[in-house]
Amino acid sequence: MRLNRFLASCGLGSRRAVEEYITTGRIKVNGGVVSELATVVDPERDKVAFDDRPLSSGDRGLYILLNKPSGYLTTARDDFGRPTVMDLVKDLSQRVFPVGRLDMNSTGLVLLTNDGELAYGLSHPRYEIKKTYLVKVEGRPQEADLARLKEGIELDEGKTSPAQIEVKSEDGGYTLFQVEIHEGKKRQIRKMFTAIGHQVLELERIKLGKLQLGALKRGEWRELTEAEISELKKLIKRRK
Repeated sequence: MRLNRFLASCGLGSRRAVEEYITTGRIKVNGGVVSELATVVDPERDKVAFDDRPLSSGDRGLYILLNKPSGYLTTARDDFGRPTVMDLVKDLSQRVFPVGRLDMNSTGLVLLTNDGELAYGLSHPRYEIKKTYLVKVEGRPQEADLARLKEGIELDEGKTSPAQIEVKSEDGGYTLFQVEIHEGKKRQIRKMFTAIGHQVLELERIKLGKLQLGALKRGEWRELTEAEISELKKLIKRRK
C-alpha cells in the first residue's frame, strides 16, 4: 500500500496534508525517516509513526456534521487568525479537518472527519458527488440564462459541468433556487450567477450525497450515524 494512502486511512489528514508530512520528514517507517511519496508499506508488518507516535489503520474514524454559520472559514487553520469551522467543534476526541469548500459568507452543511480516504473521494471531481444548495439571488434570471447554467457556463476556471436548477420561490426582487452540482470550484455558484448578471445574496448547502442537515440548527454539530457513514462510503466505492 502506498504510504500516503495508509496515512490517510489512519485519519492523519487529507492526501495533500499527509504528503506534506512525508516530504518534511515527520513520518518514520520501521524507525527510519522516509521522505519519498512513492514509499510502499505493508500495514501488517511495517511499523509506521508520525512524530514518533505509532499509527494503525484500525484507528477509529470520526465523522462530524456541522451546520456552518456565516463568518467562518472552512479550513483547519487560518494564518490571519480569522474564525474557522474548527472553532465550532472543540473538545473532540480526535483531530478532524473539513471536507471540501464552503466560502466564508455561505452557510449550511460541512462534513469534518479524520478519514482521509473518504474526504478525498467526496471532494475529488471525478467521483461526481452531488451537492445541493439553496441560493437566493437578486432579481429573476431569464429562462435562457438559466439554460446556460444548466448546460454548463464558461468561467475563468473553465466550463462548468451541467447543473440542476429549480425555482423554489419568488418574492419581490428576489428568487430562491435549489441548485445541484457535483463540482467544487472556488465560489462556483456565486460566479455562475454573476456570469448571467445576478448577484447571489444568500447561499446554503443543504445536502451532500444523501447526507442532509435535518433539524440541526446553525452553529450546531453532531456525529454521523453508522448508517450515514456506511452510505457515504458506499457512494465512493460505487464510483471508483
